[in-house]
Amino acid sequence: MYSFLLNKDINEKTISPCYFLYGEEIFLAEQFVENVKASLIPPEDEHFHIEKFRLGECSWMDVFDASRVVPFFMTSWRIIVVEIPIGNIDSLTPAEEKIFRDYFISPQAQTVIIIILPIKVRKYNPLYKLVSSLTTGFIYIKEIKPLKDEQAMIWIDKRLSSLEKPATREAKNRLLEMVGSDLGRLNNELEKIVTFVNKKNVIELDDVNQVSGWAKSFLEYEIDNCLEDMAYDRSLIVLNELLHKQRAKPEYVLGRITWFFRNLLLAKLWLKEKTKDKKAIFKEIKPQIQEKFGTFYTQRFRAFFSLTDRLSLADLSTYLKELREIDLKIKTSDVSLQILIEGFLFRYCLMKPGLKKDF
Repeated sequence: MYSFLLNKDINEKTISPCYFLYGEEIFLAEQFVENVKASLIPPEDEHFHIEKFRLGECSWMDVFDASRVVPFFMTSWRIIVVEIPIGNIDSLTPAEEKIFRDYFISPQAQTVIIIILPIKVRKYNPLYKLVSSLTTGFIYIKEIKPLKDEQAMIWIDKRLSSLEKPATREAKNRLLEMVGSDLGRLNNELEKIVTFVNKKNVIELDDVNQVSGWAKSFLEYEIDNCLEDMAYDRSLIVLNELLHKQRAKPEYVLGRITWFFRNLLLAKLWLKEKTKDKKAIFKEIKPQIQEKFGTFYTQRFRAFFSLTDRLSLADLSTYLKELREIDLKIKTSDVSLQILIEGFLFRYCLMKPGLKKDF
């Protein structure tokens, strides 16, 4: 199985006991987890599941204890994913450091631990320093950076190859123009386009225009504007338009809202780390809104950073957690996504000063 993240094939002989993945393009980390699973686990093994831990809700002791327990499923391999929330990136006690070091003296056989840190970290970060100091060769460290345009084009080609559906250069250029280099959104659009063209041999420009057309893109951007302005009434109208008139998949709409809050979180962290100024951040997050647009650019720039300043890291973590819970509910119950999102939007928009008196 080829891994775009590592730029090489991975299999039972080349797999490492642990991967420490940190950086901003989380989709590459999620894709890598699936690559590892496809490389190690036979497709017919229906009982296999990836074991996931979220630091803060569990400890490193829980993670390493679990790695040593014989699993109930029949496969000889196990995959453990450890997600580290932003608020826990600097948390590592001496006892945890010892647990970490002791495990990697002799890691559990046929066990892969994938640690995902959704932010670029400095070299003095406690966990980064720890994994870097382990010279056993058991931990592979990789920064997951957002892809530039040409890198995104290479990623599109490899993704289309895996989907067994080539596309013309014009079609790929239009897709990048409309979606940007956000791999999560690109992947969603590619899967929809491949389904749309069905048995057609090659994806063409017209196919991209029909599936990912400008009308739908406008509505998606309008979701961002509604969230930035905390405009509850407008957000309900756009939500209804997308779900019922544009026939957008509920999961896609939820993903769009989730990416909005993730972008706010990234902006706050970039500003805190002083790695990028506001103009550079805005250009990366909203490439479709350019300075040449004049007043519109100024309005959206101010709205975005006003909200970024107003919401705390704790606020954003709470919103993202609630969106994850909504995602779980729609996958495990018959509850309407529209009702769940409308409830979320109502609670979120109540944060806007003066909004309560309008209801």
